[in-house]
Amino acid sequence: MPIEIVCKIKFAEEDAKPKEKEAGDEQSLLGAARGAAPPRDLATFASTSTLHGLGRACGPGPHGLRRTLWALALLTSLAAFLYQAVGLARGYLTRPHLVAMDPAAPAPVAGFPAVTLCNINRFRHSALSDADIFHLANLTGLPPKDRDGHRAAGLRYPEPDMVDILNRTGHQLADMLKSCNFSGHHCSASNFSVVYTRYGKCYTFNADPHSSLPSRAGGMGSGLEIMLDIQQEEYLPIWRETNETSFEAGIRVQIHSQDEPPYIHQLGFGVSPGFQTFVSCQEQRLTYLPQPWGNCRAESELREPELQGYSAYSVSACRLRCEKEAVLQRCHCRMVHMPGNETICPPNIYIECADHTLDSLGGGSEGPCFCPTPCNLTRYGKEISMVRIPNRGSARYLARKYNRNETYIRENFLVLDIFFEALTSEAMEQRAAYGLSALLGDLGGQMGLFIGASILTLLEILDYIYEVSWDRLKRVWRRPKTPLRTSTGGISTLGLQELKEQSPCPSRSCAEGGGASSLLPNHHHPHGPPGGLFEDFAC
Repeated sequence: MPIEIVCKIKFAEEDAKPKEKEAGDEQSLLGAARGAAPPRDLATFASTSTLHGLGRACGPGPHGLRRTLWALALLTSLAAFLYQAVGLARGYLTRPHLVAMDPAAPAPVAGFPAVTLCNINRFRHSALSDADIFHLANLTGLPPKDRDGHRAAGLRYPEPDMVDILNRTGHQLADMLKSCNFSGHHCSASNFSVVYTRYGKCYTFNADPHSSLPSRAGGMGSGLEIMLDIQQEEYLPIWRETNETSFEAGIRVQIHSQDEPPYIHQLGFGVSPGFQTFVSCQEQRLTYLPQPWGNCRAESELREPELQGYSAYSVSACRLRCEKEAVLQRCHCRMVHMPGNETICPPNIYIECADHTLDSLGGGSEGPCFCPTPCNLTRYGKEISMVRIPNRGSARYLARKYNRNETYIRENFLVLDIFFEALTSEAMEQRAAYGLSALLGDLGGQMGLFIGASILTLLEILDYIYEVSWDRLKRVWRRPKTPLRTSTGGISTLGLQELKEQSPCPSRSCAEGGGASSLLPNHHHPHGPPGGLFEDFAC
């Protein structure tokens, strides 16, 4: 007896899409999802874009002379904008800056600066012993001699102490200082502290940063006024020239803040005997820009090793540190004016080490010792004037007062008057001349002038580029899928053509053969559509 088996096939989209079922679209019957909507074309985007001229050049419509002219105008404007934008970017990358000065800015009671002075003559001739002359021969140029005046031959002196030599043979302030007044009050050598420089033993007035003297008024008579005797009779005779030989007579002076050491051999100015020198000071507060506009040293950076006794960074302290390192590397010792606990160089190599110090240090950013300027700096501007002293009447008076002759007074006495011009300070600040906000403003102006665009217009263009690019990528990644078998929800579908190819014989003959084939008889649905996808099914 023949067995009739009815196979029920369920298509998920048969009821939802009857038109596709009638057309016999196999992928729709299998539930294939449709792709996303295609992106806008260029004409559609140009007609809706806020970029001026793009809709007339690339929008929908016939091509003609008018559209060509609009396209040329758009390209010309775009090229002009790009040219201006490149020029603006180059100007910004040069990091230009300017100096803004605020003259006569009110300041609180100004602290009087530190004043360091040195006699240009380093050693007093009368204070040199035979051992000193022997040890300082390379430094002073004087020939060594024994007690009988003959050249030394096999003489043996004890090892020299350079600090002791400078202290003992240097000019003593108590002998040089003849009068001292500060803001109308008397002062003396006790108000000065000893400091060592390349000129030997020097003296600094108002050196303590924790108890600096204030200046309560401006003008002459309100600062420091001193009279000095430079003692030219104590100057060393010149036997032969050395690098330390000096032909001048007078003193060297540096005005600086209490937070920086004196660097008087480079930053000081000279004061000559026979003159009264007036130094009018103006406090200047400088503010420099750090990178990338300048090369100043910001306070937030890691603190460099500083000199003992100076808590703040300064260019002078940095230079002295570099000099010390150069001397230690070459001579394995330090000079007297360089702080530290290392051994002090002996006099016989003192001048050699000093010369090596000057030759080995570079002042620029490419040198072995680069000392950047601090971003906040206080310095003192100076205006120097002088008059000759003494006049005839005062020369006789001073000669009687100090038991000297008039010629000695004229050749050795000087008066130094240092004062504030006014109790105001100048604030000079370095500012960026062309910052990021100015660059953006100029770019926006050029963009609006040439192409009528803004930031939102650029976002529109980027959005369209993203839309087109993403659609292209999806097309590349997507591959056509034409499966013959699809299993969804436990329902299997088998193509009719594949079924016939797998059958070893005609379906009816196999069915009538009493089970010779494993396939069951074909089922002809009496009401099925003729010759469609539902024509024959075998289960």
